[in-house]
Amino acid sequence: MDYYSNQITQLIEELGKLPGIGPKSAGRLAFHIMNMPEEQVKKLSDTIISAKRNVHYCKECCTLTDQELCPICASDKRDHSTIMVVENTRDLMAYEKTGKYEGVYHVLHGAISPMLGIGPEDIRLKELMARLQGDVKELILATNSSLEGETTAMYISKLVKPTGIKVSKIASGVPVGGDLEYIDEVTLLRALEGRTEI
Repeated sequence: MDYYSNQITQLIEELGKLPGIGPKSAGRLAFHIMNMPEEQVKKLSDTIISAKRNVHYCKECCTLTDQELCPICASDKRDHSTIMVVENTRDLMAYEKTGKYEGVYHVLHGAISPMLGIGPEDIRLKELMARLQGDVKELILATNSSLEGETTAMYISKLVKPTGIKVSKIASGVPVGGDLEYIDEVTLLRALEGRTEI
């Protein structure tokens, strides 16, 4: 039996499809939206549609941006000879919050996982290898401490080692199985500073 009208039920169902939003949270969000002034709801929906239409991959690092180059790649204050490889844009944001990393990034948008049918060709490795043709001195592998993250790091390391570029991995201040986006800035900074060459 439905407790709410069709429109509210549909709104709760759609919100419940978002990651990390269970039925109770979806209900709270739906009722919050229903109580918002109409112009705020319109602004929210317009912003979502605009972001969906205008956000794309940075042509250099593959993070999400609404410009040709993201602000990090476009900055001449960043060290473009050091590239940190991360699995997703949320991991990039986690490192940016430390305020200490001065290099640039490369976002893979995933990790190698044979069990899920995700191979090297399914993540942004080709773009990374193209970037390494430039003046790159160090590649920092900052993949998650999961089986998939470690597999991806080892695969990239084996690809890059013959080029002579220094390859390092963040230290294990990051807990095994932990996602970078949920780890505090101090732990991330220690992991970055304690990176080891592999």
